[in-house]
Amino acid sequence: MSFLPDSDSEDELPPGWEEQATENGYVCYINKQTKVAQMTHPRTGRSKRMTLELPLGWEKRFEEGTQRTVFFNTTTQQTTYMDPRLAFALEEPPMNISQVRQRFDGSTNALQVLHGKDLHGRLAIVTGANSGIGYETTRSLAFHGCDVIMACRNRSATEEAIERIAKDRAACRSRLRWMSLDLGSFKSVCSFVEEVKQSVKHIDMLILNAGVFALPYTTTEDGLETTFQVSHLSNFYITQQLESLFDHNTRIVVLSSESHRFANLPADNLTPQHLSPPPEKYWSMMAYNNAKLCNVLFAAKLAKLWKHRGISVFSVHPGNMVSTSIQRNWWFYRLLFALVRPFTKSLQQAAATSIYCATANELTGLTGLYFNNCYFCEPSKLSQNENLQNQLWAISEEMVTRLKEQGSQQLLY
Repeated sequence: MSFLPDSDSEDELPPGWEEQATENGYVCYINKQTKVAQMTHPRTGRSKRMTLELPLGWEKRFEEGTQRTVFFNTTTQQTTYMDPRLAFALEEPPMNISQVRQRFDGSTNALQVLHGKDLHGRLAIVTGANSGIGYETTRSLAFHGCDVIMACRNRSATEEAIERIAKDRAACRSRLRWMSLDLGSFKSVCSFVEEVKQSVKHIDMLILNAGVFALPYTTTEDGLETTFQVSHLSNFYITQQLESLFDHNTRIVVLSSESHRFANLPADNLTPQHLSPPPEKYWSMMAYNNAKLCNVLFAAKLAKLWKHRGISVFSVHPGNMVSTSIQRNWWFYRLLFALVRPFTKSLQQAAATSIYCATANELTGLTGLYFNNCYFCEPSKLSQNENLQNQLWAISEEMVTRLKEQGSQQLLY
């Protein structure tokens, strides 16, 4: 067997870089030294796409000995590990959301979004996965072959949720597992991150679903206002710390809400007190609105930072006043949600937009967008304020650093 010499495409790559073909027809660039992958050429900053079909006379084969895919030219009888389609890859302009045809709407449910999809071999992490929208998200993914880490506080409730899913489809039991995560405890968040790093090599979908709503004023064991820490700061830390497990195939979905439009965070001079206010300045509904704004701001900033790596980051609105356990903290909201229940989305419908953003092929190459009813929706002007995005990021990093220092001091005593 003779092998063709492997060579770069027409754009010379820097030393230590190589091209790979992705399943959806894009060219990915791998730094062999750092193991980091990105979707843009390291020198030109441009992306390339290729045909999904192999050139005439080429076949794809799998070598049992090396456990690698090889490409065989039936005309010349030569074999190469380099995908021949890479030689014909063409530069393309950046993908635009206006090019995406709307296939679904507010009446679509998650299983309809996934119809015909095979997610075997994929791994998702879903926070708050044992109830409500998180449960339907997990159930839908598992039904289509996806392995799901259910990141939740309550082990018994999560195991009950797994049994309910397995009762519908027994094969799902082996695809689901619980990992302990209390978003209101920085110690728990750190332990969760370490457990994930030690047990998995790659994350295809990170769905930050968990949140709280209408809490009376409370602080976490770390001294921060609970709504802010649970809904934003813990998600901020988890996502940053798991970066090494993400690549160009990864989708990060942050559940926000249309309530972010009614937030009152200042565009200038944002302070930690605005994010984690004292009791005399606290109103539960505004705390929720501000946390949801933080979700959109965070997703937008993260998308910009990781765009060159091909990691897609989206924020989503699942639906208005969907009947979950999120309203359990005050009798008025329990009554209100019960009254409007016949007119709101089902849990399956509420999970559809998260599922769409996590799996839709047409969103490849897109990032930093806000979705409602399975389609792009313009977020609030405040959420698009780059100065506010940068301020939130800087303050979040400072808070996380302080929490780390507090944890180190506690270990010393």
